[in-house]
Amino acid sequence: MSGAEARWVRLTACENIPLREGRLVEIAGHQLAVFNLGERILAIENRCPHRGGPLADGIVTGQMVVCPLHAWKFDLVTGKVANHPESQACAATFPARMEDGAVLVEIPVNPPDDKTALAQCGHRDRPLRWVQRKPLLPATSGIHQAEQ
Repeated sequence: MSGAEARWVRLTACENIPLREGRLVEIAGHQLAVFNLGERILAIENRCPHRGGPLADGIVTGQMVVCPLHAWKFDLVTGKVANHPESQACAATFPARMEDGAVLVEIPVNPPDDKTALAQCGHRDRPLRWVQRKPLLPATSGIHQAEQ
């Protein structure tokens, strides 16, 4: 955590986060996606900055996670988007470690406000809103019978 006062918090036992999977953890006003990569644990904010997708539900590939909504790929170490170079979007990352069979993460004591987060990551999108589509009207037969 750059310049901010932070503390290490014990989250869970290592075995509670399966290998190459993510788990959502809510702590101190943060929603984190915590991933077990085998040799290390990585933590990133759970909200995809593109459209608000839950990164904890994403597919892990190497040290990347793919957002389940629109397939944006994020580096779990830096938080930067990997497959859309034109985007300045990124997700905040949190130092994490394994110690005595437990997962620990470092979180800020006084979390920054949204303006500070914007300055650090650049782009932020609005929260995801689900839209209910109108049902399609029954198709009318566009086939004309051949004249006899």
